Amino acid sequence: MTPRQDILPAPVGALDAELDALLRRHAKVVALDRKHMLYLRGSPPDALFCVEAGIVRLSVTSAGGREAVLGLITAGHWFGEASLFTGEARGHDAVAVVDSQVLVVPRATLHDLVDDRSDYLLQFLRLMGLRYRWTLGRMDDSRLQNLPARLAGTLVEACRTEADRSTVESGGHVTIAQEDLAHILGASRQSINKVLKSWERQGILRVSYRNIIVNDLQPLAIIADER
Repeated sequence: MTPRQDILPAPVGALDAELDALLRRHAKVVALDRKHMLYLRGSPPDALFCVEAGIVRLSVTSAGGREAVLGLITAGHWFGEASLFTGEARGHDAVAVVDSQVLVVPRATLHDLVDDRSDYLLQFLRLMGLRYRWTLGRMDDSRLQNLPARLAGTLVEACRTEADRSTVESGGHVTIAQEDLAHILGASRQSINKVLKSWERQGILRVSYRNIIVNDLQPLAIIADER
């Protein structure tokens, strides 16, 4: 089976070069240690963010302590825009998965920059629409695909993002813990490890502490396309 080249879109959060550069000129850089909280669910929408380096996890936690990961934000991607335009409190937590650097644009600054620019506002509208579509796609995959397919798709997406690749033909390096993969996919760490070890024996990837080295994305892309 030949894998679809569009099997997984690039993670949502990229703006065009002009708007991206403008926001960066007005942003301050905040360093986050691993597991440091950027903001909590229910906190006021006071800024727009972009991951400059590292990974930020967006998640919600139930009253019983069960965490559901909504997504991982990687370098070069902006997030937190929806609450800024609706005025509602944050709907999730944001925490650094690894030591990270985040660009922060205050809410007032953002509105000063974009409120009189319909082209900029349309970019944020498109961004929110794409993010919504991506979320629905993940929900569909969680119901229709088995764990190996979902895990393979997540690794393909992560590799393409970290290396800024548009194809799925070469390998990659994913800096993520198996525990985080388990949270994202709603599975146990033991189940994730079992699948990864099987692929390691096949030579598809190598597993080390908080790192996964993918030797060839093509087999993973094929697995991710299976229903």
